[in-house]
Amino acid sequence: MVIKKEQLEEINFLLTQSNQTLRPVSPELEEILYQPFEVLDHGFVRVVDYMGNDSSVVQAARVSYGQGTKKVSADKGLINYLIAHRHTTPLEMCEIKFHIKLPIFVARQWIRHRTASVNEYSARYSIVEDEFYVPKAENLSAQSKINHQGRDETKVLNAAESRRVLEILKNDSVKSYDHYLEMINQDEAGNIVDESKEGLARELARMNLPLSCYTQWYWKIDLHNLLHFLNLRADSHAQYEIRVYAQVMLDMVKKWVPHCFEAFVKHHKDGENLSGPALEVIKKMLNGEKVTQENSGLSSREWDELSKKLNLKS
Repeated sequence: MVIKKEQLEEINFLLTQSNQTLRPVSPELEEILYQPFEVLDHGFVRVVDYMGNDSSVVQAARVSYGQGTKKVSADKGLINYLIAHRHTTPLEMCEIKFHIKLPIFVARQWIRHRTASVNEYSARYSIVEDEFYVPKAENLSAQSKINHQGRDETKVLNAAESRRVLEILKNDSVKSYDHYLEMINQDEAGNIVDESKEGLARELARMNLPLSCYTQWYWKIDLHNLLHFLNLRADSHAQYEIRVYAQVMLDMVKKWVPHCFEAFVKHHKDGENLSGPALEVIKKMLNGEKVTQENSGLSSREWDELSKKLNLKS
């Protein structure tokens, strides 16, 4: 089970409650509120609270633009304009709070996005659970020769290499955790193992645990910064283990603010940013000029990136 028994009991209790509110809500998000969506082998994402919806973005924008019309088509048009032209402040009026369980090495990537409020599970206060991320064989890829910070997902390790890697990961995790419990002189339930021993403090014993160990946190962020996070982490260039979390969260955003989601996909997720020189190259091509990398004014890398965006044949 990816979620603790006591957490599940809390969720079931919350689902029995019925609350009335005058605040704007998102009916589709209400349907999945509190529910955990499984990610990786032991992880999950769930929405525990939110503030605002599409209408909240429109309302905030019209403080500046005047009341205007309130037709749905007009609201969609305004949201589309805001996101297309990067008027981000109205999106900051919406907030959402997630409960996320994730491997520590993924959390270390995640926390680089410093625009959220975070409260993480404390391994100083509580005993770490015996749960470690073990990749599936099809996700064990070799180091990329081009992207020096990532793997080449087209080059999966062969069967023999995969078996050995998985064996090492599992054995090291079990060994590290057994040593962790031995050092604190407690079992997983917090019971003393040997009354004649003091046991090492949890805040020190935790340093022996691997980065594959799972942690949990509450993560609260506004819509503008959430979309920026998802634009980076749901991208095909992002590491697989954080990308799958981002993809689950994208579906949640679609339920929460469907108009904002549609505009985000249109202008950012499926859109492309072009530099000034790249735009000049496109203008020349549209005018029928013959443009090559040598006369384009672009570096070799810039030319390759533009060619991929435009699907140009080499």
